[in-house]
Amino acid sequence: MRTPRPRTAVLALLSLALSFLAGASTVPAAHAAATVVGYDFESGTQGWEPRGSGVSVTATTDSAHGGTRSLLTGGRSATWHGAAVTPPFEKGVGYQVTAWARAAAGQPSSTIALTMQRTPAGGTTVYERIAAATVTDSEWVRLSGTYTYATDSALSLYAESSDETVAFQLDDIVVTADTDPTRSGLTSDFETGTAQEWTARGGATLTPGDGFAHTGAYGLGVTNRQASWDGPARTVLGKLAKGSKYELSVWVRTDSAQSLGLSVERRLDGTPAYERVAAPRAPATGEWTRLAGTYTLAHDVDFLSVYVESAAGTEPFAIDDFQLSYVEPKPVQTDIPSLKDRVPFTVGAAFYRGATLGEHAKLITKHYESVTPGNSLKWDATEPAEGTFTFADGDYLVDWATAEGLEFRGHTLVWHSQTPDWVFEGATKEILLQRMENHIRAVMGRYKGRIGTWDVVNEVIDENRPDGLRRSPWFEIAGLDYIRTAFRVAREVDPDATLVINDYNTEFPRKRQALYDLVKKLRAEGVPIDAVGHQLHVNVEQPPTSFIEDTIEKFAGLGVEQQVTELDVSVYTDFVTSYDTVPAEILALQGHRYREIFDVFRRQADHLSSVTIWGVADDATWLSSFPITRTNPPLPFDDELQAKPAYWGIADPGRLPPLTRSLNAPAGTVTVDGKRDDEWNLLPDAPIARIGDLSAGWQARTTPAGLYVLAEVNDPTDNRNDTVTLTVGGTPYRVQRGGTHAHGFRAHTRKTATGYRVEALLPSGTATGVKVVVADAGGQETSWAGELAPIPAIRTTRAPKRTPVVDGVVDAAWHQAPEITTGTRIQGTSGATAKVRAMWNSGTLYVLARVTDPELSEESPNAWEQDSVEIFVDPQNNKTKGYDDDDGQYRISFTGRRTVGGTFDAFAVKENLTGAVTRTPDGYLVEAAIRLPTVTLAKDALLGFDIQVNDAVGATRAAAATWNDPTGRGYVDTSRWGVLRLVR
Repeated sequence: MRTPRPRTAVLALLSLALSFLAGASTVPAAHAAATVVGYDFESGTQGWEPRGSGVSVTATTDSAHGGTRSLLTGGRSATWHGAAVTPPFEKGVGYQVTAWARAAAGQPSSTIALTMQRTPAGGTTVYERIAAATVTDSEWVRLSGTYTYATDSALSLYAESSDETVAFQLDDIVVTADTDPTRSGLTSDFETGTAQEWTARGGATLTPGDGFAHTGAYGLGVTNRQASWDGPARTVLGKLAKGSKYELSVWVRTDSAQSLGLSVERRLDGTPAYERVAAPRAPATGEWTRLAGTYTLAHDVDFLSVYVESAAGTEPFAIDDFQLSYVEPKPVQTDIPSLKDRVPFTVGAAFYRGATLGEHAKLITKHYESVTPGNSLKWDATEPAEGTFTFADGDYLVDWATAEGLEFRGHTLVWHSQTPDWVFEGATKEILLQRMENHIRAVMGRYKGRIGTWDVVNEVIDENRPDGLRRSPWFEIAGLDYIRTAFRVAREVDPDATLVINDYNTEFPRKRQALYDLVKKLRAEGVPIDAVGHQLHVNVEQPPTSFIEDTIEKFAGLGVEQQVTELDVSVYTDFVTSYDTVPAEILALQGHRYREIFDVFRRQADHLSSVTIWGVADDATWLSSFPITRTNPPLPFDDELQAKPAYWGIADPGRLPPLTRSLNAPAGTVTVDGKRDDEWNLLPDAPIARIGDLSAGWQARTTPAGLYVLAEVNDPTDNRNDTVTLTVGGTPYRVQRGGTHAHGFRAHTRKTATGYRVEALLPSGTATGVKVVVADAGGQETSWAGELAPIPAIRTTRAPKRTPVVDGVVDAAWHQAPEITTGTRIQGTSGATAKVRAMWNSGTLYVLARVTDPELSEESPNAWEQDSVEIFVDPQNNKTKGYDDDDGQYRISFTGRRTVGGTFDAFAVKENLTGAVTRTPDGYLVEAAIRLPTVTLAKDALLGFDIQVNDAVGATRAAAATWNDPTGRGYVDTSRWGVLRLVR
């Protein structure tokens, strides 16, 4: 027995007796004719609606041509009354329409006709007969005809009867075309001066016109919008095949500050769903911006539309040059190793419904052993309203994984995000815990025995709190009992499941410790935490892989299972940079980063049960829209599902492309005696990857006399024949652990707690190419190779331990602090400058900046373009190419307006700044206090530190100057800041 549904199919129409596939098919047409859409009414009316007052349309089981249901039309009182649907037709395409009809039982004979109501853009409605036949109530009769149209028109396909009141039935309505509509694409350039079948989703007015053109003479203006989602929409039903991938793009322009995005609405039997194609982005006012993304239809549909909307507001905008293109899939590579065969633990991927189809499905089953749904089992997806559960997507994914023999990780039962508001509304502790228990029992219970691992609670740590706990609504209402209860109930529901506490940034020391303390405490209480999940959303530079290894080793001491749950490697180190095309050298760097990370995983395989990569391929990753919309390919397989350097970094590092690294080498002088001079502490050591028990870090300083080099080697096997070989400009300089080295250069070694240290002065000349090879006598070897980037000496200053009153008045204590000047121009050749002093006490850094600037302005809406002082602080002096979450950009304008920048929305530091401002005859004075709760301030501590003064003229920034950083990138990059030493 067939179970057909409406289809946006690409199936050869062999005959109506051929069984339909359930839902939209992905099979290419075997003959010239291709099915565009089919309606069998097995699941309901499938988008057909009454035509005329009093008319009813229902899916009935009274009789059917095929299957068990047909469409019954009744309540008619005019010949043109009947059932209608909007067909997915294109102008210029020839269609064959077939249907089966009969009179309802007991009804008289009549003529049933299929008619097209067509309204040309700007023209008069016409009615065009497609097919007709005389029917009775004794048998089904076939209707068949062809249809095409040549001008932009609004269409409605309907069935009517020559008898005004007769009730009739329809079934197995199929539309085919001579060409494959799911591969021919679609464009809208509005050059006809019409809306080209674009319609408003709400009350908006769509106006084709010459004032809205991106290219050519015409575009489409969108005005009178009633809601953010109200705007232009275009039906694409019949243009997309289930399981196929499409690129969609449109150019947008707005004259207001609003973000615009491109989305898809799909429906089945009246139930809508909305999917993002291109995340909202804010075009520059009055400029055209391209919104683009890919989309794979993964569901059965009877309605499918693409539309442009705003993130908020109802301001007008314009669109032009829309394009929908079929993406021909590349076959998955079958001649490369499967990832699951190259690692000593379970390897999996986060997936979604579309990834269970076509080549994506082949990629999963070739390379992975487990799968994790990105969103389908989260609270908002499974219980959007209290007691109302929606398991369609979850069931589908679990069924598919089970059929493919894949393990399944459940993600996630309790989280502060993607939890509906109703969960917390009016909730006492008792009510909240009961709601949580009900949810866990329903969701986890449904999949008992089929989902073997669950992320029970997710992201509960906030290392910036004294107790390390996130102040989510869960915690604010229920305290730690929400975690205790979640694990208790989960254990009761499925005693055999592995229960995981999952969090991000666990590789960083402060968060590592906070999570460790929590897990240790709760397990001591008997809370059944079986495993700790480390998300590992990292980038090509940070954090050091040693941090990851330290975390795994630390939690191993608790005796818990450990899993890597959400691994990806961003190609960016900041939240601003965006590549049109990611450079090959960055992809190579990403590949080497994957290699180093998986080297850690292999070494720690005894403590690591699984690694889940957060996505199947680069064509579907959350990082394409977070934290900003940009091209960000973080996974082992590219947009076309082909292996890239990231894959080879896991599967076969020997096939990685060469890596060219770069290392800042400041001017500086040290004493070559094996001691670690203070100069070396101004920067962190550049890590050299760990091989076995051997690892190292190194630095360089440039002088006219040569190149000073430091190597800190971690090697527990003390052998005088261990070596560090430094090759500069092609000349090797070899230093043994015992201190032996050739003549012609200076070097000294010294034993350390974890190995040994090498200091050397090498005759470098103008050479910048360097290779550092660290080898132990047992045969292990690790290395670093790349180019040195000579930079000026790192500026340093001192901050004495004092406590001023922060009131904009210069206390006497300030005169004990040395003064520095913002003399490094990053914009303009002249302008405002500041003389700056710093002090510290009791966890707070104090800064005084006296600004010389006779012309002051806050006209610009952008804080960085106003006259202001910016204070940059890296409490741990990590000198990274991005921001750690306790790094801050603290800005105070000449009127006292305070703004704070940092990681994401500066969530960890935005409350740290207080300050006062006073006007002076030649400018203004800023006095600031910045709390630094993530470090212990003490004598000789080093802080990454810089100052920037912004000079506004009217509504623009005309000049800017810093103390040390010459790059103009201090707002996203801490690597070129100066250093502040705390003194008594």
